[in-house]
Amino acid sequence: MGLKIIVLAKQVPDTRNVGKDAMKEDGTINRGALPAVFNPEDLNALEQALRLKAKYPGSEIILLTMGPTRAAEIIREALYRGIDKGYLLTDRKFAGSDTLATSYAISLAIKKLSPYDIIIGGRQAIDGDTAQVGPQTAEKLGIPQITYAEEIVECNEANNNIIVKRRLERGIEIVKSTLPVLITVHSSAPACRTQNAKLFMKYKHARTVSELQNESEDYIKLQKDRAYLNIEEWSVDDINADIQLLGLSGSPTKVKKIENVVLKHKEVATIDSNENSIGKLMKELIDNHIIG
Repeated sequence: MGLKIIVLAKQVPDTRNVGKDAMKEDGTINRGALPAVFNPEDLNALEQALRLKAKYPGSEIILLTMGPTRAAEIIREALYRGIDKGYLLTDRKFAGSDTLATSYAISLAIKKLSPYDIIIGGRQAIDGDTAQVGPQTAEKLGIPQITYAEEIVECNEANNNIIVKRRLERGIEIVKSTLPVLITVHSSAPACRTQNAKLFMKYKHARTVSELQNESEDYIKLQKDRAYLNIEEWSVDDINADIQLLGLSGSPTKVKKIENVVLKHKEVATIDSNENSIGKLMKELIDNHIIG
């Protein structure tokens, strides 16, 4: 029969390439100055889902993301790699949501997609680094969770369980869980495969309703003729969410202060490549409590 797998992914500003215009005067991220990318660890999670689909025939992968209209781009990227369908949670009422409000919205969307076997996403997003959305979503759904996953070793549909290898700070751990389960994937997991040329040609015109409003009539006709090109959008009303639990009103996390920190070196020391010079340097570093 196969597995029903929901991949949680996020489009994020590429904080790995931060320039002088990356921050606004008020200390917030200037998202317009940074390119938007597929969150790296979500790609690791997607690869695990694709491997499960290959291993268990008849499996289906659905990608769920929350964000503005442009976030549909990562759904297309996932379609090019082998997922079956994608849903975009988009609504101005989601704006300003912290992890608590975000996990609330995502959990409602997942319930609408029920039943499912596995929910999988990256450990954390590079624009927040909280690693909270996955675990909070599992709690709201009332299902087991496995964090820091590096590999899904086995999934036994008959016995309704899954075996996962976790990457911990001082080693690895093999754990078993019942299904359904939510898994967050560590960056040490295998990288995601590249886009498939045939799938790219098949899905390159996939669009949401909002995107179609800015497209030509040719694209609209194409969408009507080929239903698989429709990327479905869900609003607050579509998931029956309480707006008081979304956005700023549903987000207890508040930013108290933001500082721009610039690291500068104070001194440059040149030493000879001999044992005596290196020994003096080590003693100085230890005496100044820089090391040791």
